[in-house]
Amino acid sequence: MLRLLALALLLLNGIYFAWGQGLLLGYGFGPTQQSEPQRISQQIAPEAVTLLSAAELARVQEQIKADQAPKECLQAGPLDEDQSLALRQTLRDTLPADAWQMEPLHMTARWIVYLGKYSNPESLAKKRSEIAAMGLKTESLDNPALEPGLSLGGFDAKPDADAALLRLTARGLHTARVVQERAESTAYQLKLPAVGAALSAKLGDVRSALGGKPLRKCN
Repeated sequence: MLRLLALALLLLNGIYFAWGQGLLLGYGFGPTQQSEPQRISQQIAPEAVTLLSAAELARVQEQIKADQAPKECLQAGPLDEDQSLALRQTLRDTLPADAWQMEPLHMTARWIVYLGKYSNPESLAKKRSEIAAMGLKTESLDNPALEPGLSLGGFDAKPDADAALLRLTARGLHTARVVQERAESTAYQLKLPAVGAALSAKLGDVRSALGGKPLRKCN
């Protein structure tokens, strides 16, 4: 009888040990798992914690505020090869590398109905007044070599410009002619995709390097 009792106790101890070690979990028996190693990996290491001074905290808060402030996209162009090379150097010296992009643009040939060149600003102003009196509008020139002068419209194809010139001649304008304002080429456009207050304060040198081309909101 004692031998049977001893064997029963030994068997129960063995079963309890297997239960406690989770050896019976495959059969649906076992203690509730308390270990969560993923939480240990998420714990903050005290030695990695850095205390900020009041001044440092203020700077961090100011940076967060600046990062969350509304930003706008600005662009400028088109720029020719020489302009883009000079501007790239200014951008590298002034702005973070991820703050700007230089995008290539395919520029088609362009013809205009042209008046000029004029010898002085007075002659240009007089002709502008005459054009306005005829109910005609002028456009800005995109080629400095044609200044001082006036454009009465730009066209992607020369036959369209010739047809426009004939219509103007029929209205009494006899001093205009068709000229090619630009040849087909590759140009470049500066893009600043996210300009906030901090970046805007650094744009003075960039505007100077643009050679008079304005920074405007992206299309």
